[in-house]
Amino acid sequence: MQASVTELKLQRITTLLSVAIITFTVVAAFTGVLLSFYYEPAAGRAYRSLEFISTAVPYGWLFRKAHDVAGNGVIVIALIQIVVMFISRQFRRSWLTAWIAGIFFTLSAIGLGWTAMILSWDQEGYWRLNIELGTVSAIPVVGGLLRTILTGGDGISTITVQHLYTLHSYVLSSVALIFAIAHLVSVFRQEQEARAELPVDGCQLTVDS
Repeated sequence: MQASVTELKLQRITTLLSVAIITFTVVAAFTGVLLSFYYEPAAGRAYRSLEFISTAVPYGWLFRKAHDVAGNGVIVIALIQIVVMFISRQFRRSWLTAWIAGIFFTLSAIGLGWTAMILSWDQEGYWRLNIELGTVSAIPVVGGLLRTILTGGDGISTITVQHLYTLHSYVLSSVALIFAIAHLVSVFRQEQEARAELPVDGCQLTVDS
């Protein structure tokens, strides 16, 4: 089929958004490592350790703010990129890797936000997690088991914080970084192939379906 220069521009936007995604992901990962030097994943102490980071650690407030902005911003950018890819009609088989990596990255980023809700051990995060765990428990067959795995018992406690901290800092962070890299490489490759097929006059580009 034939793709217009407008579609090529949308493809370029997709690539730029992929660069933004990997940048935000790296910032979130880097600041997360710095925060982990002082953070204590335990009920009560988690809140105090974050207060200590914000008030006593040099530039701690900046690293904490950058971590929050990068974590929330990457979800917004990932969702925007999916919309751009849909608008630019990137449904060819060659885009399968980009779609899979992008969707799983978005899910991983949302999972990172979900597991972070209790890590500050404040009232908002505590009661929000209580509500979310009720939803998890309502899942047929495996709901009760998932809730027990997440909480580590009957209620929210230090074990819950440790479980979600492990998922947040090690499992989901690694998965998100891998998918972000795979997505960027795939999108960049697609753009390079499309530009290679663009005629010199720049009026029209032909892409194999």
